[in-house]
Amino acid sequence: MKIIITGAAGFIGSAVCRHLLRETNASIVCLDKMTYAAHPDTLTHIVDGHRVVFEKVDICNRAEVERVFREHKPDAVMHLAAESHVDRSIEIPGVFIETNVVGTYVMLEAARHYWSGLAEERRNGFRFHHISTDEVYGSLGETGKFTETTPYAPSSPYSASKASADHIVQAWHHTHGLPVVVSNCSNNYGPYQFPEKLIPLMIINALEGKPLPVYGAGANVRDWLFVEDHAAALVRILTAGRIGEKYNVGGNAEHSNIEVVHTICDTLDAMLPVKRPRRDLIAHVADRPGHDQRYAIDATKIKNELGWEPSVTFEAGLRRTIEWYLTHQTWWQPLRSSIYGGQRLGLGAADFARRLEVVAS
Repeated sequence: MKIIITGAAGFIGSAVCRHLLRETNASIVCLDKMTYAAHPDTLTHIVDGHRVVFEKVDICNRAEVERVFREHKPDAVMHLAAESHVDRSIEIPGVFIETNVVGTYVMLEAARHYWSGLAEERRNGFRFHHISTDEVYGSLGETGKFTETTPYAPSSPYSASKASADHIVQAWHHTHGLPVVVSNCSNNYGPYQFPEKLIPLMIINALEGKPLPVYGAGANVRDWLFVEDHAAALVRILTAGRIGEKYNVGGNAEHSNIEVVHTICDTLDAMLPVKRPRRDLIAHVADRPGHDQRYAIDATKIKNELGWEPSVTFEAGLRRTIEWYLTHQTWWQPLRSSIYGGQRLGLGAADFARRLEVVAS
């Protein structure tokens, strides 16, 4: 099987590539625009020009996307490429609409035209797997969980753009017959995550003795999913999921943001003792506009149909993540100095947008 993976140099995409190489015989076409959140080191050690090839392509560039399909003749697509940070979506939403909505449309159309020209056997085996987020469902109260039939109620420009993409994917299946499958995941964490997200930001700031900014009281709850577990789930969905269906993927690990930060501080204190406990670095800051209170995934369907469930506990996964950032400082230190220094996004959005343009060029 040959698989095009969009966003392959990103956090989740690169984890999927590594999983495929370890656990399958698949060959991979790594497609990535290489924006600020993509890092070449995530793929350098696996791209060999044979089983794994790399294509620097913007998914919004239809001509280039169609060329990739023609030249590589894939059996499947795993579409992970997306802008994903909520804070940035509040300040520069146009980038999210372009990549997440228009880019998904371009991928679908290129896949549809390619798929329609395949011989019957290959047509029947082709799959387009669209990877999305639980944020499309909106915010939960103190009880309940998101199921695959939960109505969409996105709250941020990011989640709205992903909800739009989900609907477009389903429309291409129902209208054109394109064999698609959709998955919606909870918050991922693990190695290679760009340090704008909560867990790597808290780890790195704590290591550097800098303030640990927590929105509001830190009571917002998320279901945390170790990225390697997610990668395994995605491959299972691609290969065994039913066409036209969607599957929720969660970690069965609900924790408030403040609980996560406390655990990071306490773990680092045990591993690298300092004079003052790192919890003293916590600084409660003004909350994010429209901040969803709680997300929780009901992953019963994927467990019952495909036999997948998370294998890594939050405590074990978080410790592995902390250890990775401790031993891979040469990976994240250049990012801190040249792209993102840990400042709160949204307060300096214009400057950050300029930085993105420099990196993209």
